[in-house]
Amino acid sequence: MKKGIHPQYYQATVTCACGETFVTGSTKAVIRVDVCSRCHPLYTGQRKLVDAEGRVQKFARKYGLKVS
Repeated sequence: MKKGIHPQYYQATVTCACGETFVTGSTKAVIRVDVCSRCHPLYTGQRKLVDAEGRVQKFARKYGLKVS
């Protein structure tokens, strides 16, 4: 690598709004985030994935197609 053209690389401390902290590599020394894997609804199970069923039927009705 050429010297003097790359940004400084840090062991960054990431802090979430929920209080969770962890260390990762970054060009910033400190990172603050609103949502992490500890408090994100998808990862905590508080919210389920929305099934796409119904979208196909809506599309078929809109364009007059038959869906099996």
